[in-house]
Amino acid sequence: MRPHRDFLTITDFTKSEIDALFTLAARMKSGRYKKRPLAGKALAMIFTKSSTRTRVSFEVGAWQLGAHSLFLSPRDVQLGRGEPIADTARVLSRMCDGIMIRTFAHGDIEEFSRAADIPVINGLTDAQHPCQIMADLLTVNESLGTYEGKRIAWIGDGNNMANSWLDAAHRLGFELRLACPEGYDPDPITLRRAQKHTKVMLTRDPREAAEGAHVVNTDVWASMGHEEERAKRMNAFSGFIVDNALMARASRDAIFLHCLPAHRGEEVSASVIDGPQSRVWDEAENRLHIQKAIMAALMGGESLETPRPKKATAKAVTKAVTKAVTKAAMTAAKAASQRAKSRRR
Repeated sequence: MRPHRDFLTITDFTKSEIDALFTLAARMKSGRYKKRPLAGKALAMIFTKSSTRTRVSFEVGAWQLGAHSLFLSPRDVQLGRGEPIADTARVLSRMCDGIMIRTFAHGDIEEFSRAADIPVINGLTDAQHPCQIMADLLTVNESLGTYEGKRIAWIGDGNNMANSWLDAAHRLGFELRLACPEGYDPDPITLRRAQKHTKVMLTRDPREAAEGAHVVNTDVWASMGHEEERAKRMNAFSGFIVDNALMARASRDAIFLHCLPAHRGEEVSASVIDGPQSRVWDEAENRLHIQKAIMAALMGGESLETPRPKKATAKAVTKAVTKAVTKAAMTAAKAASQRAKSRRR
């Protein structure tokens, strides 16, 4: 198999690599990044879950970096007719340079990554949504300067978003508070792992989670695949709306995030999502920029290593010493000349 890296969860990257991705994404967004590292390459995009932001951001991003993207729905591939995941992964690896998957079971994308010998990027699964959280954190950096030292509140379902927030807190070390109704907690293993590395609270009270938060974040109460539970969830999540009263408990400079699509009047009030503290449109746009950075790193060879200070060579040291000695000699000669003139007077 060809050496490659995948991005299935946020913990697939180190803290320094994540920070490098944020820096690269910011350069891309500002227009200072002019490279096309994916020129002549192809990205296969497999969607078993429909999407607006994921498809558009990956397709446009791949094009801007020079690649061609292929949209593959269940009708376009043999997975829907029983072809093994591993076989599809092997075939795509022979023809493409990267695979993005947006699907239901997280185990499917893990199986894909084991069989593929090109980078596999998680566009979303029922268990994880890492690209969205990376876009969220890029937005936090833009709005608040940094994620470090910040308190982030998650209000609502302990879903794939909550799990990826936990992974981000685990890797980056910021404080995370989650408010979830009974029976809708995040993955317990992911929760315990994050709690070993940073300050993480799970509460049943949204007010406690939002208290002093710099970021207040939520999602729809019935995510894709849970529509049949809508009536039950509406009852369970009563009181978990992010409204002006809840935002008033957060920090004065707090921002509001939502991965979209949003249901105004359910998980968030219109006054909040359309208000001055909302950053949801910056957040949506940042899917494009952070995913371009991820593709450039995984598919295009863009380095995520922190540049090391250059070691001075013997030649450079000799040159510097000679320059310093010459300057000192010239200064001494000038001073001696001025003294001689003074004596002649």
